[in-house]
Amino acid sequence: MTGIRLLIVDDHPVVRDGLRGVLGAQPDFVVVGEAADGAEALTVAGHVAPDVVLMDLRMPRLGGAETIRRLRERLPAVRVLVLTTFDTDQDVLPAIEAGATGYLLKDVPREELFRAVRAAARGEAVLAPSVAGRLLDRVRGPRQATLSARELEVLTLVAQGCGNREAAARLFVSEATVKTHLLHIYGKLGVSDRAAAVAAAYERGVLGR
Repeated sequence: MTGIRLLIVDDHPVVRDGLRGVLGAQPDFVVVGEAADGAEALTVAGHVAPDVVLMDLRMPRLGGAETIRRLRERLPAVRVLVLTTFDTDQDVLPAIEAGATGYLLKDVPREELFRAVRAAARGEAVLAPSVAGRLLDRVRGPRQATLSARELEVLTLVAQGCGNREAAARLFVSEATVKTHLLHIYGKLGVSDRAAAVAAAYERGVLGR
């Protein structure tokens, strides 16, 4: 089978069925297994060798963060994309620290989910906007205002009024990549949206006046 191999881990059968139907309909995805909890996920993953594991966090027997840690120990190449309804520090930080590649909420639009799965398979960090700022503050330590060359390019285009799609086209990257750069920019500048990022960048001299 070709395509991105997916393992779906959720203790609700209806959620697993829905994800299997939505993801399995994509030509570049192959759902190779399902699990109802963390312990089962470890067993199934060992048999089917997924590329990406979509995982809920609060499950019976073995919780998400511990499952992520054990998965990463046993299958270092696997990418874990958390898909949950919880976005508190108590949920987000342990999951990322355990080795999750990304963290999304279950209200994510399906096209965003598809892009996130593809990005995770490439090893790119994927974060829900509602958790990104807090995560960056806590996990990355003190804020830094120094932007990378690519982040500066993205922020310059945003300051010029470009949306994510236009910025992606100009930089020849995906929209998901632009969004990831923006999340990094927000964390470094200590802001939570595009307008505040531009204002902070001008104020600190990151962008020319």
